[in-house]
Amino acid sequence: MAQELRAFDFFEDLNEEERRYLRQHLKPIQAPKDTILFYQGDITKEILLLTKGTIRLYIQGEDINMIELYVLYPTEQCIINTTSAINLTPAIGSAVTLSDIEGYLLDREIVLELMRSNEKYQAYIFSLFTIRLDALARLLESIKFKQMDERVYEYLVQQKSNPLAITHDDIAQALGTNRVVVSRALKKLEREGLLRLGRGVITLL
Repeated sequence: MAQELRAFDFFEDLNEEERRYLRQHLKPIQAPKDTILFYQGDITKEILLLTKGTIRLYIQGEDINMIELYVLYPTEQCIINTTSAINLTPAIGSAVTLSDIEGYLLDREIVLELMRSNEKYQAYIFSLFTIRLDALARLLESIKFKQMDERVYEYLVQQKSNPLAITHDDIAQALGTNRVVVSRALKKLEREGLLRLGRGVITLL
């Protein structure tokens, strides 16, 4: 456990007593791929520290279209989850596991106590807002001003593997559009020599 926690940015700023307090209240969690961790509108009362796997955060309107807000990776902390838990307000998005995950849950009271006792930990929590707000601002700018082929290419570049085992439907779901639009954009990018399309695989060139 100690080694896993050291990977989180805030851990080194805690004193030994605070680290012990943290460890005493951690609750291990495991979940398989495609598990909904919370829905848009839920109030989350525990905060997840992700150590393995990835999680998609997304918003959904009255229609079926979904827009991906961001993907959470190990040692990152979800601002939607954290904000809802700390303020006891409805989550602005939903969270679904993209793979099997492992991590720890912390009750909001533990997080609030650490924020009260440690200014650096408090600063870490507030820094999450800045990081994610910047990412959300770029997302909104992309939706409003960029062509779909630009958005598709940026999305693919942001993924952490190449070639990518991903379908046109997966991309459409992440970008809040439909498969036909994504397929058209991918064909355009392929003609421009930016990627190569395969069956369920996309290779960036």
